[in-house]
Amino acid sequence: METAIDKLAILTESNSLIEPELYDKYNVKRGLRNSNGTGVLVGLTKIGSVEGYKLIDDKKIPKEGKLFYRGINVEEIVDGFQKDNRMGFEETTYLLLFGKLPNKTELDDFNKLLSEMRCLPKHFTENMILKIPSSNIMNKLQRSVLVLYSSDDNPEDLSVRNVLKQSLNLIAKFPTIISYGYQAKSHYFYDNSLFIHSPRKDLSTAENILHMIRPDSTYTKTEAETLDLSLVLHAEHGGGNNSAFATHVVSSSGTDTYSAIATAVGSLKGPKHGGANLKVRDMVADIKENVTNWSDKNLLKDYLVKILKKDAFDNSGLIYGMGHAVYTLSDPRAELLKKKAKELACEKDSLKEYELYTNIEELSKEIYKTFKGEDAVISANVDLYSGFVYELLNIPYDLYTALFATSRISGWCAHRIEQIISDKKIMRPAYKSIDKNINYIDLDLR
Repeated sequence: METAIDKLAILTESNSLIEPELYDKYNVKRGLRNSNGTGVLVGLTKIGSVEGYKLIDDKKIPKEGKLFYRGINVEEIVDGFQKDNRMGFEETTYLLLFGKLPNKTELDDFNKLLSEMRCLPKHFTENMILKIPSSNIMNKLQRSVLVLYSSDDNPEDLSVRNVLKQSLNLIAKFPTIISYGYQAKSHYFYDNSLFIHSPRKDLSTAENILHMIRPDSTYTKTEAETLDLSLVLHAEHGGGNNSAFATHVVSSSGTDTYSAIATAVGSLKGPKHGGANLKVRDMVADIKENVTNWSDKNLLKDYLVKILKKDAFDNSGLIYGMGHAVYTLSDPRAELLKKKAKELACEKDSLKEYELYTNIEELSKEIYKTFKGEDAVISANVDLYSGFVYELLNIPYDLYTALFATSRISGWCAHRIEQIISDKKIMRPAYKSIDKNINYIDLDLR
Protein backbone atom coordinates (compact mmCIF):
# COMPACT_ATOMS: atom_id res chain seq x y z
CA MET A 1 0.00 0.00 0.00
CA GLU A 2 2.76 2.47 0.94
CA THR A 3 4.59 1.82 -2.33
CA ALA A 4 1.41 2.52 -4.29
CA ILE A 5 0.87 5.76 -2.38
CA ASP A 6 4.51 6.74 -2.93
CA LYS A 7 4.09 6.32 -6.69
CA LEU A 8 0.87 8.30 -6.68
CA ALA A 9 2.51 11.04 -4.63
CA ILE A 10 5.30 11.38 -7.23
CA LEU A 11 2.69 11.58 -10.00
CA THR A 12 0.69 14.17 -8.04
CA GLU A 13 3.74 16.31 -7.40
CA SER A 14 4.89 16.28 -11.01
CA ASN A 15 1.46 17.27 -12.33
CA SER A 16 0.73 19.92 -9.68
CA LEU A 17 3.82 22.08 -10.08
CA ILE A 18 3.32 25.54 -11.59
CA GLU A 19 6.50 27.34 -12.63
CA PRO A 20 7.12 30.42 -10.42
CA GLU A 21 7.71 32.73 -13.40
CA LEU A 22 4.14 32.15 -14.58
CA TYR A 23 2.81 33.97 -11.54
CA ASP A 24 4.71 37.06 -12.63
CA LYS A 25 3.70 36.61 -16.27
CA TYR A 26 0.00 36.68 -15.42
CA ASN A 27 0.37 39.30 -12.67
CA VAL A 28 -1.00 36.99 -10.00
CA LYS A 29 -1.30 38.58 -6.55
CA ARG A 30 0.30 35.67 -4.70
CA GLY A 31 -0.79 35.59 -1.09
CA LEU A 32 -3.19 38.40 -1.99
CA ARG A 33 -0.20 40.75 -1.83
CA ASN A 34 0.57 43.62 -4.17
CA SER A 35 4.06 43.91 -5.66
CA ASN A 36 5.03 46.44 -2.97
CA GLY A 37 4.08 44.00 -0.21
CA THR A 38 0.79 45.63 0.74
CA GLY A 39 -2.38 43.57 0.92
CA VAL A 40 -4.88 43.49 -1.93
CA LEU A 41 -7.99 45.42 -0.90
CA VAL A 42 -10.88 42.94 -0.80
CA GLY A 43 -13.25 44.40 1.77
CA LEU A 44 -14.16 47.10 4.26
CA THR A 45 -14.38 46.87 8.05
CA LYS A 46 -15.10 48.97 11.12
CA ILE A 47 -13.74 46.41 13.56
CA GLY A 48 -9.97 46.80 13.60
CA SER A 49 -7.11 48.44 11.77
CA VAL A 50 -3.34 48.15 11.72
CA GLU A 51 -0.83 50.88 10.89
CA GLY A 52 2.80 50.00 10.29
CA TYR A 53 4.00 52.22 7.46
CA LYS A 54 3.10 55.15 5.24
CA LEU A 55 2.69 54.62 1.51
CA ILE A 56 4.29 57.41 -0.54
CA ASP A 57 4.62 57.03 -4.32
CA ASP A 58 3.84 53.32 -3.93
CA LYS A 59 6.79 52.93 -1.54
CA LYS A 60 6.58 51.80 2.08
CA ILE A 61 7.89 54.40 4.55
CA PRO A 62 8.44 52.91 8.02
CA LYS A 63 6.57 54.34 11.02
CA GLU A 64 5.79 53.35 14.59
CA GLY A 65 3.11 50.68 14.67
CA LYS A 66 -0.41 51.30 15.89
CA LEU A 67 -3.35 48.93 16.43
CA PHE A 68 -6.92 50.14 16.71
CA TYR A 69 -10.00 48.30 17.96
CA ARG A 70 -13.14 50.05 16.67
CA GLY A 71 -11.05 53.19 16.13
CA ILE A 72 -9.59 53.24 19.65
CA ASN A 73 -5.83 52.86 20.05
CA VAL A 74 -5.18 49.56 21.84
CA GLU A 75 -2.60 51.32 24.01
CA GLU A 76 -5.37 53.54 25.40
CA ILE A 77 -7.60 50.51 25.99
CA VAL A 78 -4.85 48.73 27.93
CA ASP A 79 -3.97 51.84 29.91
CA GLY A 80 -7.66 52.27 30.77
CA PHE A 81 -8.29 48.89 32.37
CA GLN A 82 -4.81 48.58 33.89
CA LYS A 83 -5.05 51.88 35.76
CA ASP A 84 -8.45 50.72 37.09
CA ASN A 85 -6.74 47.53 38.28
CA ARG A 86 -9.14 45.18 36.45
CA MET A 87 -9.19 42.63 33.67
CA GLY A 88 -9.69 43.88 30.12
CA PHE A 89 -10.50 40.98 27.80
CA GLU A 90 -14.25 41.03 28.38
CA GLU A 91 -14.41 44.79 27.82
CA THR A 92 -12.37 44.36 24.63
CA THR A 93 -14.72 41.64 23.41
CA TYR A 94 -17.72 43.89 24.08
CA LEU A 95 -16.07 46.71 22.13
CA LEU A 96 -15.27 44.48 19.14
CA LEU A 97 -18.74 42.96 18.96
CA PHE A 98 -20.89 46.02 19.66
CA GLY A 99 -18.72 48.91 18.48
CA LYS A 100 -18.72 50.86 21.75
CA LEU A 101 -17.10 50.74 25.16
CA PRO A 102 -19.47 49.41 27.83
CA ASN A 103 -20.35 51.41 30.91
CA LYS A 104 -20.01 49.71 34.28
CA THR A 105 -23.53 48.25 34.28
CA GLU A 106 -23.22 47.01 30.71
CA LEU A 107 -19.84 45.42 31.47
CA ASP A 108 -21.14 43.72 34.61
CA ASP A 109 -24.15 42.36 32.71
CA PHE A 110 -21.88 41.17 29.88
CA ASN A 111 -19.53 39.40 32.29
CA LYS A 112 -22.53 37.71 33.90
CA LEU A 113 -23.84 36.62 30.49
CA LEU A 114 -20.48 35.03 29.56
CA SER A 115 -20.18 33.34 32.97
CA GLU A 116 -23.58 31.69 32.48
CA MET A 117 -22.40 30.18 29.17
CA ARG A 118 -18.96 28.80 30.13
CA CYS A 119 -20.05 25.27 31.08
CA LEU A 120 -20.21 22.68 28.29
CA PRO A 121 -23.43 20.81 27.39
CA LYS A 122 -24.40 17.74 29.39
CA HIS A 123 -22.11 14.75 28.69
CA PHE A 124 -20.04 16.85 26.23
CA THR A 125 -16.88 16.68 28.37
CA GLU A 126 -17.07 12.91 28.75
CA ASN A 127 -18.19 11.98 25.25
CA MET A 128 -16.49 14.58 23.07
CA ILE A 129 -13.30 15.43 24.98
CA LEU A 130 -12.35 12.61 27.35
CA LYS A 131 -13.44 9.65 25.20
CA ILE A 132 -11.80 11.04 22.05
CA PRO A 133 -8.60 12.78 23.21
CA SER A 134 -6.48 14.45 20.56
CA SER A 135 -2.72 14.89 20.32
CA ASN A 136 -3.35 18.47 19.13
CA ILE A 137 -5.55 20.84 21.15
CA MET A 138 -6.41 22.90 18.06
CA ASN A 139 -7.78 19.75 16.42
CA LYS A 140 -9.82 19.08 19.55
CA LEU A 141 -11.08 22.67 19.55
CA GLN A 142 -12.08 22.54 15.90
CA ARG A 143 -13.98 19.29 16.31
CA SER A 144 -15.66 20.54 19.48
CA VAL A 145 -16.90 23.65 17.71
CA LEU A 146 -18.50 21.52 15.01
CA VAL A 147 -20.09 19.18 17.56
CA LEU A 148 -21.63 22.15 19.40
CA TYR A 149 -23.78 22.56 16.29
CA SER A 150 -25.69 19.47 17.46
CA SER A 151 -26.62 21.04 20.80
CA ASP A 152 -28.00 24.19 19.14
CA ASP A 153 -31.78 24.17 18.63
CA ASN A 154 -31.49 26.60 15.73
CA PRO A 155 -27.98 26.26 14.25
CA GLU A 156 -28.76 27.49 10.72
CA ASP A 157 -30.58 30.71 11.64
CA LEU A 158 -28.53 33.65 10.29
CA SER A 159 -30.49 36.41 12.01
CA VAL A 160 -28.22 38.84 13.83
CA ARG A 161 -29.75 37.95 17.17
CA ASN A 162 -29.15 34.24 16.70
CA VAL A 163 -25.62 34.59 15.30
CA LEU A 164 -24.76 36.90 18.22
CA LYS A 165 -26.12 34.32 20.68
CA GLN A 166 -24.04 31.60 19.02
CA SER A 167 -20.97 33.84 19.02
CA LEU A 168 -21.22 34.65 22.73
CA ASN A 169 -21.74 30.95 23.47
CA LEU A 170 -18.54 30.03 21.62
CA ILE A 171 -16.51 32.90 23.10
CA ALA A 172 -17.55 31.78 26.59
CA LYS A 173 -16.88 28.09 25.97
CA PHE A 174 -13.50 28.27 24.23
CA PRO A 175 -11.54 28.53 27.53
CA THR A 176 -13.33 25.48 28.89
CA ILE A 177 -12.83 23.43 25.72
CA ILE A 178 -9.09 24.12 25.45
CA SER A 179 -8.53 23.56 29.18
CA TYR A 180 -10.34 20.22 29.19
CA GLY A 181 -8.73 19.30 25.87
CA TYR A 182 -5.34 19.84 27.43
CA GLN A 183 -6.24 17.86 30.55
CA ALA A 184 -7.38 14.95 28.36
CA LYS A 185 -4.15 15.01 26.36
CA SER A 186 -2.04 15.30 29.51
CA HIS A 187 -3.79 12.27 30.99
CA TYR A 188 -4.09 9.96 28.00
CA PHE A 189 -0.90 10.87 26.13
CA TYR A 190 1.45 11.81 29.00
CA ASP A 191 -0.04 9.54 31.70
CA ASN A 192 -0.55 12.44 34.13
CA SER A 193 -3.38 12.72 36.63
CA LEU A 194 -6.65 14.01 35.23
CA PHE A 195 -7.95 17.30 36.62
CA ILE A 196 -11.33 18.67 35.54
CA HIS A 197 -12.17 21.93 37.32
CA SER A 198 -15.54 23.48 36.55
CA PRO A 199 -15.38 27.09 35.35
CA ARG A 200 -16.20 29.60 38.07
CA LYS A 201 -18.76 32.35 37.52
CA ASP A 202 -16.86 34.82 39.68
CA LEU A 203 -13.68 34.65 37.56
CA SER A 204 -12.66 36.43 34.36
CA THR A 205 -11.69 34.59 31.18
CA ALA A 206 -7.97 34.72 32.02
CA GLU A 207 -8.52 33.68 35.62
CA ASN A 208 -10.75 30.78 34.57
CA ILE A 209 -8.10 29.48 32.16
CA LEU A 210 -5.44 29.44 34.89
CA HIS A 211 -7.96 27.91 37.30
CA MET A 212 -8.87 25.11 34.87
CA ILE A 213 -5.43 24.16 33.52
CA ARG A 214 -3.57 24.06 36.84
CA PRO A 215 -3.95 21.07 39.14
CA ASP A 216 -4.20 23.27 42.25
CA SER A 217 -6.17 26.07 40.50
CA THR A 218 -3.94 28.72 42.07
CA TYR A 219 -2.41 31.76 40.40
CA THR A 220 -1.09 35.19 41.35
CA LYS A 221 -2.66 38.51 40.47
CA THR A 222 0.26 39.35 38.16
CA GLU A 223 -0.12 36.02 36.35
CA ALA A 224 -3.81 36.62 35.69
CA GLU A 225 -3.17 40.20 34.57
CA THR A 226 -0.44 39.07 32.18
CA LEU A 227 -2.57 36.38 30.57
CA ASP A 228 -5.47 38.82 30.33
CA LEU A 229 -3.24 41.35 28.56
CA SER A 230 -2.12 38.70 26.09
CA LEU A 231 -5.76 37.86 25.34
CA VAL A 232 -6.54 41.53 24.74
CA LEU A 233 -3.60 42.00 22.39
CA HIS A 234 -4.47 38.92 20.30
CA ALA A 235 -8.21 39.57 20.06
CA GLU A 236 -8.21 41.32 16.68
CA HIS A 237 -5.78 42.37 13.97
CA GLY A 238 -7.77 43.76 11.05
CA GLY A 239 -9.80 41.81 8.53
CA GLY A 240 -6.84 40.84 6.37
CA ASN A 241 -5.12 38.34 8.67
CA ASN A 242 -5.49 34.77 7.44
CA SER A 243 -8.01 33.46 9.96
CA ALA A 244 -10.22 36.58 9.93
CA PHE A 245 -10.20 36.52 6.13
CA ALA A 246 -11.09 32.82 6.22
CA THR A 247 -14.06 33.74 8.42
CA HIS A 248 -15.15 36.34 5.86
CA VAL A 249 -14.79 33.93 2.93
CA VAL A 250 -16.73 31.11 4.55
CA SER A 251 -19.39 33.40 6.02
CA SER A 252 -20.00 34.90 2.58
CA SER A 253 -21.32 31.52 1.42
CA GLY A 254 -24.17 31.69 3.94
CA THR A 255 -22.97 28.78 6.05
CA ASP A 256 -23.61 28.37 9.79
CA THR A 257 -21.60 29.94 12.61
CA TYR A 258 -20.01 26.67 13.74
CA SER A 259 -18.66 25.88 10.26
CA ALA A 260 -17.29 29.41 9.91
CA ILE A 261 -15.53 29.46 13.28
CA ALA A 262 -14.18 25.91 12.81
CA THR A 263 -12.65 27.15 9.55
CA ALA A 264 -10.98 30.03 11.37
CA VAL A 265 -9.57 27.61 13.96
CA GLY A 266 -8.15 25.47 11.15
CA SER A 267 -6.53 28.53 9.62
CA LEU A 268 -4.97 29.64 12.90
CA LYS A 269 -3.62 26.12 13.51
CA GLY A 270 -1.18 26.59 10.62
CA PRO A 271 2.40 27.33 11.74
CA LYS A 272 2.59 30.34 9.39
CA HIS A 273 -0.21 31.99 11.36
CA GLY A 274 -0.94 30.92 14.91
CA GLY A 275 2.11 28.79 15.63
CA ALA A 276 4.77 31.49 15.48
CA ASN A 277 5.26 31.75 19.25
CA LEU A 278 5.95 28.01 19.33
CA LYS A 279 8.85 28.60 16.94
CA VAL A 280 10.14 31.38 19.19
CA ARG A 281 10.19 29.05 22.17
CA ASP A 282 11.96 26.34 20.17
CA MET A 283 14.52 28.85 18.87
CA VAL A 284 15.28 30.18 22.34
CA ALA A 285 15.68 26.63 23.67
CA ASP A 286 18.12 26.00 20.81
CA ILE A 287 20.06 29.17 21.69
CA LYS A 288 20.34 28.12 25.33
CA GLU A 289 21.61 24.73 24.26
CA ASN A 290 24.23 26.01 21.81
CA VAL A 291 25.44 29.30 23.30
CA THR A 292 27.69 28.54 26.26
CA ASN A 293 26.94 31.86 27.96
CA TRP A 294 23.80 33.40 26.51
CA SER A 295 24.21 36.46 28.74
CA ASP A 296 27.28 37.32 26.66
CA LYS A 297 26.01 39.57 23.88
CA ASN A 298 28.93 38.79 21.58
CA LEU A 299 28.34 35.04 21.78
CA LEU A 300 24.62 35.52 21.37
CA LYS A 301 25.13 37.80 18.37
CA ASP A 302 27.42 35.27 16.69
CA TYR A 303 24.77 32.57 17.02
CA LEU A 304 21.99 34.82 15.75
CA VAL A 305 24.14 35.49 12.68
CA LYS A 306 24.39 31.73 12.15
CA ILE A 307 20.60 31.47 12.37
CA LEU A 308 20.20 34.27 9.83
CA LYS A 309 22.72 32.57 7.50
CA LYS A 310 20.71 29.31 7.69
CA ASP A 311 23.59 27.61 9.54
CA ALA A 312 21.77 27.05 12.84
CA PHE A 313 18.44 26.12 14.43
CA ASP A 314 15.99 25.06 11.68
CA ASN A 315 18.09 26.41 8.77
CA SER A 316 15.23 28.65 7.64
CA GLY A 317 17.23 31.86 7.94
CA LEU A 318 14.54 33.34 10.18
CA ILE A 319 14.99 34.84 13.62
CA TYR A 320 11.56 34.05 14.95
CA GLY A 321 9.79 36.81 16.84
CA MET A 322 11.36 39.46 14.62
CA GLY A 323 9.64 41.17 11.69
CA HIS A 324 6.03 41.52 10.60
CA ALA A 325 4.06 41.82 7.37
CA VAL A 326 2.69 45.26 8.37
CA TYR A 327 4.63 46.63 11.33
CA THR A 328 8.03 48.15 10.60
CA LEU A 329 9.54 50.28 13.38
CA SER A 330 7.52 48.69 16.17
CA ASP A 331 4.68 46.30 17.01
CA PRO A 332 2.55 47.95 19.73
CA ARG A 333 1.47 44.54 21.02
CA ALA A 334 5.09 43.55 21.58
CA GLU A 335 5.81 46.81 23.37
CA LEU A 336 2.87 46.38 25.76
CA LEU A 337 3.56 42.71 26.44
CA LYS A 338 7.29 43.36 26.90
CA LYS A 339 6.52 45.79 29.72
CA LYS A 340 4.24 43.33 31.50
CA ALA A 341 6.68 40.48 30.87
CA LYS A 342 9.32 42.33 32.87
CA GLU A 343 6.93 42.71 35.79
CA LEU A 344 6.14 38.98 35.69
CA ALA A 345 9.83 38.10 35.31
CA CYS A 346 10.61 40.05 38.48
CA GLU A 347 7.94 38.10 40.35
CA LYS A 348 9.30 34.81 38.99
CA ASP A 349 12.98 35.73 39.59
CA SER A 350 13.58 35.32 35.85
CA LEU A 351 15.15 38.64 34.86
CA LYS A 352 18.08 36.81 33.25
CA GLU A 353 15.61 35.08 30.94
CA TYR A 354 13.89 38.38 30.22
CA GLU A 355 17.22 39.95 29.27
CA LEU A 356 17.86 37.12 26.82
CA TYR A 357 14.71 38.05 24.92
CA THR A 358 15.46 41.78 24.98
CA ASN A 359 19.00 41.04 23.79
CA ILE A 360 17.66 38.93 20.92
CA GLU A 361 15.49 41.91 19.95
CA GLU A 362 18.32 44.43 20.19
CA LEU A 363 20.96 42.31 18.44
CA SER A 364 18.62 41.18 15.67
CA LYS A 365 18.05 44.81 14.73
CA GLU A 366 21.82 45.36 14.48
CA ILE A 367 22.39 42.19 12.48
CA TYR A 368 19.56 43.01 10.10
CA LYS A 369 21.15 46.37 9.24
CA THR A 370 24.48 44.64 8.64
CA PHE A 371 22.92 42.19 6.21
CA LYS A 372 20.28 44.39 4.58
CA GLY A 373 21.80 47.88 4.79
CA GLU A 374 21.57 50.80 7.23
CA ASP A 375 18.13 51.81 6.01
CA ALA A 376 16.67 48.38 6.70
CA VAL A 377 14.28 48.17 9.65
CA ILE A 378 12.91 45.28 11.65
CA SER A 379 11.21 45.12 15.01
CA ALA A 380 10.13 42.53 17.51
CA ASN A 381 6.63 41.19 16.93
CA VAL A 382 4.20 40.07 19.61
CA ASP A 383 5.28 36.42 19.29
CA LEU A 384 8.73 37.15 20.73
CA TYR A 385 7.27 38.09 24.08
CA SER A 386 4.07 36.02 24.09
CA GLY A 387 6.14 32.83 23.97
CA PHE A 388 8.25 34.10 26.87
CA VAL A 389 5.17 35.12 28.86
CA TYR A 390 3.55 31.72 28.38
CA GLU A 391 6.73 30.06 29.55
CA LEU A 392 6.80 32.22 32.69
CA LEU A 393 3.15 31.36 33.29
CA ASN A 394 4.03 27.67 32.95
CA ILE A 395 1.46 27.40 30.16
CA PRO A 396 1.78 23.97 28.54
CA TYR A 397 3.32 24.04 25.07
CA ASP A 398 0.18 22.36 23.74
CA LEU A 399 -1.95 25.38 24.66
CA TYR A 400 0.03 28.20 23.02
CA THR A 401 -1.95 28.35 19.76
CA ALA A 402 -5.21 27.39 21.48
CA LEU A 403 -4.88 30.46 23.71
CA PHE A 404 -4.46 32.55 20.57
CA ALA A 405 -7.75 31.10 19.28
CA THR A 406 -9.48 31.76 22.60
CA SER A 407 -8.56 35.41 22.21
CA ARG A 408 -9.04 35.83 18.46
CA ILE A 409 -12.54 34.33 18.38
CA SER A 410 -13.79 37.73 19.57
CA GLY A 411 -12.49 39.28 16.35
CA TRP A 412 -13.68 36.37 14.21
CA CYS A 413 -17.23 36.67 15.49
CA ALA A 414 -17.25 40.44 15.03
CA HIS A 415 -16.07 40.03 11.42
CA ARG A 416 -18.64 37.31 10.75
CA ILE A 417 -21.51 39.49 11.99
CA GLU A 418 -20.21 42.44 9.97
CA GLN A 419 -20.07 40.22 6.87
CA ILE A 420 -23.62 38.97 7.34
CA ILE A 421 -25.01 42.48 7.81
CA SER A 422 -23.00 44.48 5.29
CA ASP A 423 -21.73 42.31 2.44
CA LYS A 424 -24.00 39.53 1.24
CA LYS A 425 -22.05 38.78 -1.95
CA ILE A 426 -20.26 35.44 -2.00
CA MET A 427 -16.50 35.72 -2.41
CA ARG A 428 -15.30 34.16 -5.63
CA PRO A 429 -11.82 35.22 -6.78
CA ALA A 430 -10.43 34.11 -10.13
CA TYR A 431 -7.86 31.44 -10.95
CA LYS A 432 -6.46 31.30 -14.48
CA SER A 433 -6.00 27.86 -15.99
CA ILE A 434 -2.61 27.43 -17.66
CA ASP A 435 -3.14 23.83 -18.68
CA LYS A 436 -3.59 22.94 -22.34
CA ASN A 437 -6.79 21.31 -23.55
CA ILE A 438 -6.28 17.71 -24.65
CA ASN A 439 -8.55 15.00 -26.02
CA TYR A 440 -9.94 12.20 -23.89
CA ILE A 441 -8.27 8.81 -24.56
CA ASP A 442 -10.23 5.57 -24.31
CA LEU A 443 -9.08 3.29 -21.51
CA ASP A 444 -7.83 0.53 -23.86
CA LEU A 445 -5.62 3.03 -25.75
CA ARG A 446 -3.87 4.62 -22.78
